[in-house]
Amino acid sequence: MPFDDRAQIHVEAGRGGDGGLSFRREKYVPKGGPDGGDGGRGGDVVVRADATLRDLSSLRGVKQVRAGRGGNGRGGRRHGADGEDADLRVPVGTQVLDLEGGLVADLALPGAVHVAAQGGGGGRGNARFATSTRQTPRFAETGLPGEEADLVLRLKLVVDAALAGLPNAGKSSLLRRISNAKPKVADYPFTTVEPVLGTLDGPGARQLTVADVPGLIEGAADGAGLGHEFLAHLERARLLVHVLDASQGELDERFRTIDSELAAYGAGLA
Repeated sequence: MPFDDRAQIHVEAGRGGDGGLSFRREKYVPKGGPDGGDGGRGGDVVVRADATLRDLSSLRGVKQVRAGRGGNGRGGRRHGADGEDADLRVPVGTQVLDLEGGLVADLALPGAVHVAAQGGGGGRGNARFATSTRQTPRFAETGLPGEEADLVLRLKLVVDAALAGLPNAGKSSLLRRISNAKPKVADYPFTTVEPVLGTLDGPGARQLTVADVPGLIEGAADGAGLGHEFLAHLERARLLVHVLDASQGELDERFRTIDSELAAYGAGLA
């Protein structure tokens, strides 16, 4: 299954329900007063960080998410039901951006929530407009539209350790040995073209997560090779493990190459 770390989606909150336009109709009350209830509030679109998700592949092919419309108010001062929220679940570490790349929300912790679009308010029923001088209001409010937005979702992995190094340094082989992951291993550069996650048992029965990130080359911080696309996945690792192939020469030079790329990228990786 391909690793998806980006998605673009249009979100639309629910419209509020209309207020009720109604008058009491009882056998012995020929001129009953207004009794239209209020419309329900439109549902929100909520983005929620789910620790069980690995990447954004569940949103592949999803272009639009809509929340439910609020119910209309009815006679007898019965209010409409609130619209159902749309729950958009994303992996921990997902950032919500606008189309210009501005950061809207950073869901870096399990259970973190961001309301991406708020539902519209429900309209007031005609019972709300009755006064001593206007006893039979023959109007009610319509519900308000919900908010809309175009969002870009970008995943930055939150892992215990990330393996960094030049292409073909042995990162995938190391991950296969220490974890349950089965990344592709071959004797040529860029065998790994997307992050691979593996888990292993840590102290106190804790599960540790390790990421094998595609190999970096000189100029990666400026976008060369796979560049920025995967350097971002190193930002939130609690530990960076620099992997070098000891069978090759010039270890110091290859170490400095990666070290300088991490420093050039910034984001605390130095």
